Amino acid sequence: MFFEDAFDVRLRRHITFAKRVDKTFSLIYSDKYKGPNSVCESTPSKLSTYRILEPGMILLEKYVSIKDQIDIIYECEKWAKSGFFNHCDHQNGAKCKVMNMCFGRNWDPNTGYKERYRSDGSEPPPIPYELVSLVKAAVQDAQAILNELPSMHPDICSVNYYPANGFLHLHQDHDESSDSLRRGLPVVSISIGECATFLYGDTRIKKKLKRIFLYSGDVLIFGGKSRLIYHRVKQIAQYTSPVQLVTEFGLRNDRLSLTFRQF
Repeated sequence: MFFEDAFDVRLRRHITFAKRVDKTFSLIYSDKYKGPNSVCESTPSKLSTYRILEPGMILLEKYVSIKDQIDIIYECEKWAKSGFFNHCDHQNGAKCKVMNMCFGRNWDPNTGYKERYRSDGSEPPPIPYELVSLVKAAVQDAQAILNELPSMHPDICSVNYYPANGFLHLHQDHDESSDSLRRGLPVVSISIGECATFLYGDTRIKKKLKRIFLYSGDVLIFGGKSRLIYHRVKQIAQYTSPVQLVTEFGLRNDRLSLTFRQF
């Protein structure tokens, strides 16, 4: 395992709309899990297949190796067992089936990055440097194809856990700084587990949205002219995870996404 447990928890009283989940929450079936037995592999020497979706928007298919996916799941599992995943309910009372935790900066669906501390008074753990390196490598590989894509240094990682009936409403990622948005610094999203139906477009009109499928190991990048594109996760397709993640690692039949941004 390549991640380390360097994290100083600071306790303060603070109120947000997200609720801390029970510490027994787990991403994997513990009776199947055999423990980590791999280390982070380097970025593939030969770029995986890709699809250019829009100016500044590209899908790197099967970019993240199975070994790296396992290490990422294991890192998220540690924080899930520690109760760091929140139900992302909205201030207007709308329920969200997705659970979330953050590395780097605290984020809330109602207050964005305004609040530094989580609802339990703790700060988010730092982004593991291996993930930062992986994201930077993915952006560099995408830049070899898309000249208009800016570079970025991720200081935010939002981890979403989707159960089988999970989804996200149509939205834009616009909580980052005005400078980051103006420069079109890209959003980088890694998919792990079940396949997701992903809709996107430059409009809120549902009939005009385009559709792609995000499979385990895929990396979706959108920046530049596509930085403020509308997008949503419509649904999760069960029994589509790589066999190794289910039979050898014990990942539940659900989905993880790790989305990186620069504030």
